[in-house]
Amino acid sequence: MTNQIRVVIILFLAFASVAQASIRIAVIGKTKNDSFYVSSHNGCLHFAKSHPEVSCLYDGPADYQDPRSQAKVVQRIIAEGVDGLLISTTDSEHLVKEALVKAKSKSIPTVMFDSDLLPEHSQYRLAYVGTNNIDFGKALGNYAHRYKRKEELTSFCIQSGHHTTPNLNERIKGVRLALSGGETVAPLDNVNGWKENSRCPLYSEGKRDTAIFQLEQMITAYDPPPVIIAVAGFAQFSEKYIGRMQRFKSRIAADEVVIISADTEPLQLDALAEGLSTVNIGQRPFEMGRQGTELLYRYIKYAEKPDKELFHLGYHYCTPENLDTCIATE
Repeated sequence: MTNQIRVVIILFLAFASVAQASIRIAVIGKTKNDSFYVSSHNGCLHFAKSHPEVSCLYDGPADYQDPRSQAKVVQRIIAEGVDGLLISTTDSEHLVKEALVKAKSKSIPTVMFDSDLLPEHSQYRLAYVGTNNIDFGKALGNYAHRYKRKEELTSFCIQSGHHTTPNLNERIKGVRLALSGGETVAPLDNVNGWKENSRCPLYSEGKRDTAIFQLEQMITAYDPPPVIIAVAGFAQFSEKYIGRMQRFKSRIAADEVVIISADTEPLQLDALAEGLSTVNIGQRPFEMGRQGTELLYRYIKYAEKPDKELFHLGYHYCTPENLDTCIATE
């Protein structure tokens, strides 16, 4: 084989490889170091296995929820070149103004997952794939009713991430609706036997050390402690959580300390197995990534618009008793 033929073959294979992976989809979480969003990226990769023309890239703010950092990541990816965006929103207004207006002007389709844009910004995305966050908040709140005191007000504290994040704010509304018996989404003060701690909601911006510190403060500063309702993983996403919470293990077992948390990521299930969480209500991040990628693929390749705007996925309840069976196979 001559050198010229070898060069021709190499160039042909290189061109074929580029042509094969011709649809580039970016999965962008609120943070990059979060196993929840890594799982969503894995969902994209799973779809790409059976559609070799699709390639997936993963990005997001490095360490915590920051609207400016997320918008800058999206700006950079648009500038580098991408065919579709799959994003979990931290701040709808800022993301649209600083990045999605540009994406729309360049005809780059966007699907939101986990956290949707606000309704007034829905024109900047094709669809939303993820949990119905009002209902998810209600599920967290309804579980808390098991720990309501019969003859006195029961205090509770909601722990959240960034104060502008749409899905977390919807979950807070859902928690309050459930606890108030459907009366209100405002902070509760002696409504249906519940009282919201005056220091809450607590906002950690997704900073794990901050979230653990907040949790410790709530447990140690009050007797009895408020029922903790975390609308995402936060403290439990930290590798330090198990060690820091060991001192409360017997009180959690006795229901003196109640920790109701969203999500069932591996570190959280480890904590649950150690008896350091009361219940975890989990979502389906892998399926969010897989289905969101499929919607983008069909739109980019076939100009097929989604047949609806909202694709809601289910959730599951994990307790120390059902750890082996609580998560549905995806």
